[in-house]
Amino acid sequence: MAKTSMKVKAAKPAKYSTRAYNRCKICGRPHAYLRKYGVCRICFRELAHKGEIPGVKKSSW
Repeated sequence: MAKTSMKVKAAKPAKYSTRAYNRCKICGRPHAYLRKYGVCRICFRELAHKGEIPGVKKSSW
């Protein structure tokens, strides 16, 4: 779980555009962020499994 202070810091507009970085909208994780969905890989997997992301379903073979 991300620190609350880091979530707040990421939510503020950056002074310079190069300082901005992405965090997961759900848990605040800074790594393994999927830009198209705005969440990290872990949250993406959970949401896909529940069927809450349109057009995405968990595959198995």
